[in-house]
Amino acid sequence: MIKVYAGAAVAVLAGLLGGSAYWVYSNQNGDAFTQCRGGQVGGGSIGGPFTLVNPAGETVTDTDVITKPSLVYFGYTFCPDVCPLDNARNAEAVDILEELGLDVTPIFISIDPARDTPEVMGEFASIMHPKMIGLTGSEEQVKAASQAYKTYYKKQDATDKYYLVDHSTFTYLMLPGVGFVDFFKRETTPDEMAQTVACFLGAS
Repeated sequence: MIKVYAGAAVAVLAGLLGGSAYWVYSNQNGDAFTQCRGGQVGGGSIGGPFTLVNPAGETVTDTDVITKPSLVYFGYTFCPDVCPLDNARNAEAVDILEELGLDVTPIFISIDPARDTPEVMGEFASIMHPKMIGLTGSEEQVKAASQAYKTYYKKQDATDKYYLVDHSTFTYLMLPGVGFVDFFKRETTPDEMAQTVACFLGAS
């Protein structure tokens, strides 16, 4: 009897595994970007509608801003090292892509609206790259945008204006009409990022 149960369990497990394999295979075949993902999981619920403020003080939405393939990064201008380095990396990738004839927009969204006014974001973005769009907003607007992209940030306790903000550091590749397709970690180089973005644009 034990052998019968064991045999039935094996059969059920094989069926489940087979079904899972078929589901994965079917979904990959329906994904035009499979060859670009490098094994990472793409798509899903990352990204979505947001309402923020541009350097001109104008209220804009995601559809106003993401009109071209875009590299979206969340951080803040008072960040001592991580944000400038990551934004510089993204800007360099954009330049590499431009040499390939591909037009990509770097977008920097502040998670520190108390200090990052529209003017501050505009100045920072213009220093980083002429194409970069800097966005800020109210506490509520910034929180909503962060939640849409599943990012994390938390202001550290401080007694003066020089406080730090802990935050996640992913860069998200967004395509108009498609949405989120992939993300990049801090260790991704400009060349690697450009190569991956070029693959997605070639497949779209």
